[in-house]
Formats: sequence, structure tokens, C-alpha cells
Amino acid sequence: MSMVRPNWKKQAARWLPGLLISAMAVYAIAHFTRGQHIGEALKTVKIGYVLLLIFLTLLSLIARSIAWRAILGNKITLVNSFFGICEGYFLNNIFPLRVGELGRALFVGRSSGLGTLHVLSTILIERAFDIVFAASIILLTLPMVVGSEWIKPIAFSAFVVILVGLVILFLISVKRQKFQTWIESKEVRIGFIKNRVLPQVSKILDGLSALVHPGQFLLSVFWIGITWLLWVLLYYWTIAQLAPSAPLWWGAFTSGLIALGVAIPSAPASVGVYEATILGAFALLGISSGSAVAYAIVLHLVQIFVTAVFGLWGMARDGQKLSTLLDSLVNKKNVENPTG
Repeated sequence: MSMVRPNWKKQAARWLPGLLISAMAVYAIAHFTRGQHIGEALKTVKIGYVLLLIFLTLLSLIARSIAWRAILGNKITLVNSFFGICEGYFLNNIFPLRVGELGRALFVGRSSGLGTLHVLSTILIERAFDIVFAASIILLTLPMVVGSEWIKPIAFSAFVVILVGLVILFLISVKRQKFQTWIESKEVRIGFIKNRVLPQVSKILDGLSALVHPGQFLLSVFWIGITWLLWVLLYYWTIAQLAPSAPLWWGAFTSGLIALGVAIPSAPASVGVYEATILGAFALLGISSGSAVAYAIVLHLVQIFVTAVFGLWGMARDGQKLSTLLDSLVNKKNVENPTG
């Protein structure tokens, strides 16, 4: 036990910045809204609105499952892809710093036999596609939003960085054999990389195959696009509860801004950061702060509920345990072992 405690202290130190960011976001929400009309706005939420939120959330999870399965080269079933994604979201809701991505890679990598690092590299591509979509949507809708010029350099920088990253990954995939030979010939002093990562380079490169197979690439981008369309409709439906005459692009702008906002390290489930991002987006669109926070809370709770139900179902179905993930996080053991 004595060997585990120092590692937990290190993990806590890594999680502290995210927790502080969430605390600052919650404070900012409380400061700017001062509880104005939040209770009254919550009372106006209709059951039909909540049911449609649940339906659109489920559809978006299914579309994302198809996209991720395509990125994986259809090496897992659609059902396993769906439950794997829900497990990842559920873990993100109970652990900070998006630990759910590692959990998804660990669980699916082991159950499928593909290996954690192979699966993790496909999640990297999936998230890169998301940032490209988010930044593109913001850049397209930004000219119509008054007072949001400060967002442009952030969105443009994210777009360029991720696009450059995808190009680099594409070149690595194309020159796979040369890259693998080069990296394996290097002297690496960091024990974890030398002993655990380098032997798995081939599996990591397998996960990047979607970038060099046009059919696989286009199919995955198409379904990621469908996911984003559903998110736009979800946020537009929320905005329409508060501003019935709002144009559709309001939903697009909000979805893009939220995607960039929740990418910031924070507490589990992006508590505070999610609500603060919606508050900021709605403020730019002229929607009252009290109503914005109220509907942000409802939105967040619905998404947490849906992913918790299917995430827990998936973990029970696959016999996955949180202790497995915690052991890997604390001791860095068996991360690359698909069967251990």
C-alpha cells in the first residue's frame, strides 16, 4: 500500500488544476447570475423538451459509434463501439481530465484484442475530427455574432494546430515502415516509453489507418458530421425554448463553442466549465443569464444521465471494473496488454 500512496499524490497534483478551473467557472456563474430567475426558468422546462433531448443524445451516440467503428476499420461490432463510447463518457463524468478516453481505450482494447494503444490512437483521430468541426463551425458563424471577435484567434489556432497534427499523422501513416524503423532505432532513456510504448508502435500505427484509406476516412468524417448535426439540433432545440425565433446557426455556434470549452481540463463531467461555456455563448446571442444557466443544467444532467445508464450497462455487460482502470492509472501497469 505504501507504494501506491505516492502515486495517488501525483495523480491528485495533476487533477488539481482542472478542479481549480471548474471552481473558478462555478464562481463566475454565481457572480454573474446571482441566482437570477434560475429557479423560475427551471420550472418552465417541459417534459417534451427533456424527452427530445434524450432522443437526440441517443441518436448522436449511435452516429458517433458508427464513426468510431469506421475509424477502427470495422474491427469491432457497432454494439461494442456504442457501449465503449458510453463507458468513456461515463468515466469522464466521474474522473477529471478526460480519463474516460483512456478508460475507453483500455476496456475496448482488451475486450477486442486490439490493444489499448491501438484503440487510443483511433480516439485521438476522433477527437481531432471534433476539434476541426468545432473550429470550422465557429469560424463560419462568427461573423454573425456581435462582440465575439476574441473567439476567432482561439478557434483559428485550434483549427490550424489540429489540421497540422492530422497532416503529420497522415505522413507518418504513409511512411509507416520508415517511421517505425527510425523510432525503434532511437535510444530512449524514459523507461515507460522504452519498455511499454516502443514495443507497441505497430499497434499505434494500425490505429492511424483511417487517415490513409479514403473510404474509411470519408465514412468516419461523414458520421462525425452527422453527430455534429445532431448536436446542432440539440442546442438549437434548447435555444428555441428561450428564443423561439432564433435562427439555426445559433445552435451551430453554441455547439462549436461548447466543444472547445469542455476541452479545457476541469473537474469530472466538466462541472462548471460546461455551464459557463453555455452561459457565455447564450450571452453573446442575447439570451438572459438566468435562463441560460437553468437550461444548461438540464442539458448537462440529461447527457450525464444517458451516458451513465448506458456506460454502467456496458461495463456490467462486458465485465469491466473501475479497479482495472484505477490500477492502470496509478501504477501504469498493463496499459498496453490487450488481455491482461
